[in-house]
Amino acid sequence: MDVRIFPNSRRPGIGLRPRPEAQRPLLPQHARHCPVLEAASALGYLVHPPLSEAETYTVEYQGEGRYRFSYSIKAGSTEWKPLFVVSYQLGVGGTGARREDLTLMIEPSEQARELAATMTRMFMVPDDMGTPAGAVTLRGAWNFRTPAGWDSVYAPVFNQIERPIAPMMSIRVETDWYVHETEFRYVLQPGESITGTHNLPIGQVFFVPREEIRLKDCTPAELAELERAREAFARGKAGDKLKTPYGLEYSPFYLKVSRAQAAAQGERSAGKEGEASEARRAEDSAAPADDG
Repeated sequence: MDVRIFPNSRRPGIGLRPRPEAQRPLLPQHARHCPVLEAASALGYLVHPPLSEAETYTVEYQGEGRYRFSYSIKAGSTEWKPLFVVSYQLGVGGTGARREDLTLMIEPSEQARELAATMTRMFMVPDDMGTPAGAVTLRGAWNFRTPAGWDSVYAPVFNQIERPIAPMMSIRVETDWYVHETEFRYVLQPGESITGTHNLPIGQVFFVPREEIRLKDCTPAELAELERAREAFARGKAGDKLKTPYGLEYSPFYLKVSRAQAAAQGERSAGKEGEASEARRAEDSAAPADDG
């Protein structure tokens, strides 16, 4: 299946391209030998903010409807220099006009103020603040266009368990017809913040078909087959054990079977494509020549 991608409309061409990634470096070591966990981590694509290597931002929720956005650039090999800060104050109860106060750390000018206000909206959506309280919507560097009948699901980064972790509201969008800009809405507690950097993903996107799913009970024959398969797998796993240098014992049997099945499926697909190509060539050769 092909999924088209197109860049952030406010900042095209800036930011890492979406990519699948099975590893989560801060997980315990034994998670490296859990193929089902890595398969979940690699589901879909990680999305990064539209930042270059020399840029970073921080969004903080200060409570009582107050938010603070700061943008910095790398002035040297290690030094970060803040360029501007935008403070937001929502109306009482989250309704009414929103006040924005912009502070420039560079030579102030009307052009610099307009650029700072525009750049803030390249990275976040101020209009979504406070829905619910503490909500912050971050924009991704790339967007997705799915084939007919497929939706995009926008979720937090799977298996990222370092604390503290701000919760995120997942959404599902019919991206085969609706042009959706990739956004991730986190909900912060007072005093919490989120930092955006070039190489730190802000969310994960995967794709699901829109077809209806119906649940049916297994027949007695199917249950018996499942039990035979379970016993066969248990025997294979028990007979295939490895040890890490740290003494952890694990079985690579699941991964071996998964790869073997994927290889067999690839061979079947290649065979079908080859048969289709042969059939097309046969039809072309049998077609009458054009005498015109």
